[in-house]
Amino acid sequence: MKYIVTTRITAVATLLHIAVVYAQSSVASSCSSTLSSAATPSVAPGYVARLVANGLDYPRGIKFDSEGALLVVESEKGITALTLEDAGGGCISESSRKTVIADQDLNHGIEISEDGATLYSSDSGKAYSWEYDPRTQKITSEPTTLVTNMTNSDHTTRTLLLSRSAPGMLVITRGSTSNIDALASDIETGHSQIKAFNLNNMTGSYDFHADGLLLGWGLRNDVGIAEDPITGRIYSVENSVDDMMRNGKDIHQTNPAEELNFLGYLDGTSSSAQGRNFGYPECYTAWNRETIPDFDGEVGEQFLIGRTNDNRDDSMCSSEEREPPVLAFHPHMAPLDILFNDAGTAAWVTFHGSWNSEPPVGYKLSVIEFANGEPVEPSTSKTAAIDILSNEDVASCADENCFRPVGLAWDSEGRLFMSSDTTGEIYVVMRADGSATSSAGSNATGTVPQGASGTTSSTGSSSNSESASATGVASATSMSALAVIFGILAYFV
Repeated sequence: MKYIVTTRITAVATLLHIAVVYAQSSVASSCSSTLSSAATPSVAPGYVARLVANGLDYPRGIKFDSEGALLVVESEKGITALTLEDAGGGCISESSRKTVIADQDLNHGIEISEDGATLYSSDSGKAYSWEYDPRTQKITSEPTTLVTNMTNSDHTTRTLLLSRSAPGMLVITRGSTSNIDALASDIETGHSQIKAFNLNNMTGSYDFHADGLLLGWGLRNDVGIAEDPITGRIYSVENSVDDMMRNGKDIHQTNPAEELNFLGYLDGTSSSAQGRNFGYPECYTAWNRETIPDFDGEVGEQFLIGRTNDNRDDSMCSSEEREPPVLAFHPHMAPLDILFNDAGTAAWVTFHGSWNSEPPVGYKLSVIEFANGEPVEPSTSKTAAIDILSNEDVASCADENCFRPVGLAWDSEGRLFMSSDTTGEIYVVMRADGSATSSAGSNATGTVPQGASGTTSSTGSSSNSESASATGVASATSMSALAVIFGILAYFV
């Protein structure tokens, strides 16, 4: 009897060791790195985040070239190529850094052609292209000016998107010149608009005011823009107005909402949304309907700014008059990028974070589940964006002690890379079980989790989440390991 018990104990111990090894096999619990994060990230169960590079000057837009180098727009400095080394187990580090373009006017936008031979970027007034050799990480031509006449006194970033459904079409976003830009009410000014330009038949530089295909106007500052890879639907994320008043009441803490907007297609598919007025500067989207005086609409519906009276009421902002958003987000979270996975089942959004909200909100990376080209959640939802990566102490973010997410890019392995401008960092976000981060979504092998705090981002912040270290790995692998362990115990006990 003693021999049998001893044998069983030994067998259990051996198999428990195997289970632990199995649990740690997908993504290493730690990597040998001398880098330290400027802030402490928290991750959702099933995910792990690692710092890949730091010491960058205000990194904004990011894009991988065809040789696997990460191209980074360092605002007011130029474009830098980071060569990355993968040691396995999700341990990714920077092996070298090289200046591709030295230009202090470049500040955010970046794109690269599908063949990897043309690089695109922008400053506040123009969009450019260069011939690019990814093997040497060098440009091989002088810049070609593609689009001009976009200079603003405020909201100076010009995000670039090359359509995959309509090759040769370049989408450019342009925001307002101020918080409430009266000129945006005039479609002829080109303010607060998103346009697409055909690069296939250029005879000279385009003028943003006069040329291009209008996708939408009345869009205050839609920095992030993306194309659903399956349906070709174009979406943007909007930074809405600050310091809002309604009928003499300050409602800026709870309204208006940030927005996800649908802008139509570039492949010739007809859409009633394309080219419409999306509301700004007269109409804004409700987040907390209870705090808006004299408003009887729902979350996601639009209302009139300022004072209502017999001649001015919310009927001016109805869906018949203005194009409403597809989703609403908590006010002041400042969405700056949106990126779909290849399956079109999830869109990832960076929320840069607030500057005038108490308490601070945003400062995180979230994911929205999609199906058939549309968000799974309805336009009235407050829980569509699920937090994946956030700051551990959002309350301290007002003192600039937090990372602030900006740009997103997929590598060839389906891992998600993210820039943080104020901390000068690049992070990689991975599934802890080793599957691709890009697998998240309704029709893919992965699933959208509960979020970093076990809840969604309806409040604009996360809490009680796991730090981006070994605990982030353990959260995903522990369930698999426990399943093995319980199976062992059921057999031997």
